[in-house]
Amino acid sequence: MEERGSFSSSVSPLGQIDLRRLYAAFRRRIRLAGGIALLVFLTAILLTLSATPMYTATANVMLDTRQERVTNVEEVLSGLPADSSVVDTEVEILKSRQLAERVVKAQKLGQDPEFNSTLREPSGLGAVISGVAGVFGGEKPQERLSPIEAQKQHERVVDAVLSHLSVKRAGLTYVINVSFESEQPAKAARIANTFAELYLLEQLEAKFDATQQATRWLNSRLDELRSQVLADEAAVQQFKIANNLLSASGTNLTEQEISNYNLTLSQARAQVAEDEARLNTARRQLASGSTGEDVGEALSSPVVQKLREQRAQVSGQVADLQGRYGERHPEMLKAKRQLSDIDAQIEQEIQRIISNLEARASVSRQRAAALAGSLGGARGTLAANNRAMVRLNELQRTSEASRTLYESYLNRYKETSTQQGIEQSDARVVSKAKIPTGQSSPKVPLNLALGLLLALGAGAGAVVLAEMLDAGLATAEDVERRLETSYLGAVPLLASVADSSKAAPIDYVVEKPLSSFAEAFRNLRTSILYARLGEPVKVVAVTSSLPGEGKTTTSICLGRTSALQGARTIVVDCDLRRRTVNRVLGAEPSVGLLEVLGGDATLDAAIQVDAATGAHYLPLAKSAFTPKDVFGSVAMDRVLAELRARYDLVVLDTAPVLPVADTRVLAPKADAVIFLARWRKTPQQAIESAFRLLNGTGAHLGGVALTQMDMKEQTRYGYGDPGYYYAEYKKYYVS
Repeated sequence: MEERGSFSSSVSPLGQIDLRRLYAAFRRRIRLAGGIALLVFLTAILLTLSATPMYTATANVMLDTRQERVTNVEEVLSGLPADSSVVDTEVEILKSRQLAERVVKAQKLGQDPEFNSTLREPSGLGAVISGVAGVFGGEKPQERLSPIEAQKQHERVVDAVLSHLSVKRAGLTYVINVSFESEQPAKAARIANTFAELYLLEQLEAKFDATQQATRWLNSRLDELRSQVLADEAAVQQFKIANNLLSASGTNLTEQEISNYNLTLSQARAQVAEDEARLNTARRQLASGSTGEDVGEALSSPVVQKLREQRAQVSGQVADLQGRYGERHPEMLKAKRQLSDIDAQIEQEIQRIISNLEARASVSRQRAAALAGSLGGARGTLAANNRAMVRLNELQRTSEASRTLYESYLNRYKETSTQQGIEQSDARVVSKAKIPTGQSSPKVPLNLALGLLLALGAGAGAVVLAEMLDAGLATAEDVERRLETSYLGAVPLLASVADSSKAAPIDYVVEKPLSSFAEAFRNLRTSILYARLGEPVKVVAVTSSLPGEGKTTTSICLGRTSALQGARTIVVDCDLRRRTVNRVLGAEPSVGLLEVLGGDATLDAAIQVDAATGAHYLPLAKSAFTPKDVFGSVAMDRVLAELRARYDLVVLDTAPVLPVADTRVLAPKADAVIFLARWRKTPQQAIESAFRLLNGTGAHLGGVALTQMDMKEQTRYGYGDPGYYYAEYKKYYVS
């Protein structure tokens, strides 16, 4: 099913709003809308007049991206970047609870009744209760709060302060407006300025704390690094000592020793080569027949030179004597012996020189061999040292890394230490809050305007809600749209179409056959005749979902107007429990329908004739109730068949569907079921429940007719319904 309320029908299937339908809905609920709107508007006025005047003071804080550079040192906590998100972040910091707590403490707002509700004097009903308690119980001493309660009270004070605080960014600038609202103008300005000042102080403290913390951490880290550097350097020296890797002038001692050995060995080998060359030359000269006098060492020997000088003198004497005395002269022989002695001495000296050359060459060779051995040992030591140098290099790199890290931390520690005391805030107060001269709230004109708008909205909302919750049916469109069945017509409330008449509805249709009331039943009869296209409709079951919806009145009036039109009509009372037809007609028959069904009376004996219209009635006798299923019997089928043959229209006045099961048995036997619903009263859910009960019986639902419709109200509110135009066509009727 579709939405319950009729308000949704104000939107057409094409999505266009039907203003007339909306207007009709609001006219129908004008009293409700007016009452709700008046109540809301009066409430707004009362709240405005009773509200405490509040004053708002605003301090302007600007995030300053320009910073003074006292020292060219990187700060521990850098300044704020010129970013929009940073400004928004600072706005949230200004609204933070921590800053509010500092303001509460600085201004002692916990002792201010404006923010601490426990210190306020009771007013209104609270003052009366407090006064009565004081009279009978005396003044109670102020209880000391527990720590938890004191903390809760403090939190409530902070919440109250935050509720009076407003922090907003001024457009896309770096300026932040810090506004505070208070009952006292001076207090509002003082607290707004306190928020701004403590915000700047908090920035400075954050930088100072960061610098201090960095300094402490760097100091402790330096101690650790200093110990590490000492340990690493000690490990290097100990490893050098343990592996004989000592050095002088930056060079390893073993390397110096090898260098010296190489130099000495090369010199020794050169000396060996020189000595052997001299020895070999001397030997070759001797081997070639030389007397050795031409040997290089002999030439440079002073002994040989002196002997040669002596020989030269003796040779001169020998030559002189040989020429003077001859070969056999004693002096000549003596001179020759001297010459032979000198030659022997020269030869001995040359042999000595050769032996000296041999000894010198041997010594040179031995010295070179010794140096080569020492060099080999030094090289072995160097190889071992080189293997140890791998570990030494690692230790040295570790030591150098430790020292480099230590020096970098030491430099940063010195830089950080110089920053203490020169921290700058990233913001500044552009304009301090001034004492406001006018109240910021309540704004009476604005509140009244908003109250009026709210009142109108509440009134409109009440109308919409009432329409949506209205489960009754008011127009033909409601019937066809919400129940998805045919609309047969409307039975007006007699008082709405005949103000001065005191006649009963069943009599009024006879007295005023040309009235709009009688015409409504003629229209209903016409709708009934065409309820089943192509098939005649003679037997009609009139029912409803609940009692009191006008079934009997409608059945009798329908029967009378049909008879007045010349149709043979009979109204059969099928409500076994209430026998409403008898009460309406004011007659108590002795026999009726049940007697006919039971065979105790004939049909003709039970039928009564309406003298005024000629309509016939088949009533129920006084003692007619029976628990038997009389309507489902063959006898009931025979009675209906006979009535169908005799009359043009048979109206069955049945019981309501929901409380009684008889109608579900009887409805399939009728050509059409006419379902009655009281105008704007019968709930849609009840009608739908009755439809569900009838669906399984095979009964044909001819449609729904609305009863007891107030035509005066319908002409005002029933837009889209034929009754909406009643004022236009009522002149055609004779009332």
